Amino acid sequence: MTDFYALTVQSIKPLTPTSVAITLEIPKELKQVFTFAPGQYITIKKEIKGAELRRAYSISSSPKRDYITIGVKKVDKGGFSEYANTKLKAGDVLDVVPPEGRFIFKRSDSVKNIVAFAAGSGITPIMSILKAVLGSNPNNKFVLVYGNKSNKETMFYKDLVKLQLEYASRFFVYFTNSKTQEEGSLFGRIDTSAVNYALKNKHKDTLFDAFYLCGPEDMIHLVKNTLLENGAPKEKIHFELFTTSETTAETTTAPTVGKTQVTITLDDEEFSLNMNKNDVVLDAVLKENIDAPYSCQGGVCSSCIARITEGKAEMVKNQILTDGEIEEGLILTCQAKPLTATLKVDYDDV
Repeated sequence: MTDFYALTVQSIKPLTPTSVAITLEIPKELKQVFTFAPGQYITIKKEIKGAELRRAYSISSSPKRDYITIGVKKVDKGGFSEYANTKLKAGDVLDVVPPEGRFIFKRSDSVKNIVAFAAGSGITPIMSILKAVLGSNPNNKFVLVYGNKSNKETMFYKDLVKLQLEYASRFFVYFTNSKTQEEGSLFGRIDTSAVNYALKNKHKDTLFDAFYLCGPEDMIHLVKNTLLENGAPKEKIHFELFTTSETTAETTTAPTVGKTQVTITLDDEEFSLNMNKNDVVLDAVLKENIDAPYSCQGGVCSSCIARITEGKAEMVKNQILTDGEIEEGLILTCQAKPLTATLKVDYDDV
């Protein structure tokens, strides 16, 4: 069962014409529950027009604070992001799942040089990571290349400028605008030349310990490939998608006919159901009113991870699990289609 906690909205701050920063109060009795690593996200549940919506939002505040701040960009008409930008107000209460996620920065006593590439709302987890990097060691350095349409459309623009002034010798940000030419900013999208400008020109003498990529899928693939071509070790490249391509199950895998008998283990209980092989496991589970964990339902977050203990399944899309984790039986249930007549899935064993 997914545990939701009622958190009060402390404040709402406009970031751009289409995005806001929402700060949630964390009561003293829940501080341990809502402890998080820089880069993690929370899941919010809200009923809108009679439908329950769940949305995952990365935390942008520092782990040292006694509150949690998220950035929400208006992207869905009639959905939670529109509600958050137009109707949500201080004092309102939201149902929230405690922080989770694998896109994290692990604190270390040794000096770290970190570089991040973000686009649009992909900046939200990076904000938390860069604050942790700069605050954990007085010699740490952080380089950020951040792409948007314009400075006006740049989430956390003022916060980043303030941090740049505060940590002038250790924090370097390169704003990249695709629609406007503005003083102090690069022009265009984040591409190979932008990556090389930061790494092979401005910081050519810096050896980076980790690379964090967050934003649209196309940007992540381009930056990742450029980093690999430049000799960056694959294990040092960390990424999180904020949008995925519009490829559907029907275009990535051939339709499969037949039924699968599925056994679900959740919170030490077993549930049985029959499902079509051409459906994904999570949809079938939710259809049976089984309270399995989930959030984005698009293979972007990691809320719905489970382990296959018997049978086989194939994922339509996977940008989260490693090859080793897949070999161990882990799947994203929102992307997994059964391949065998029987399938056992354990949400507890992850």
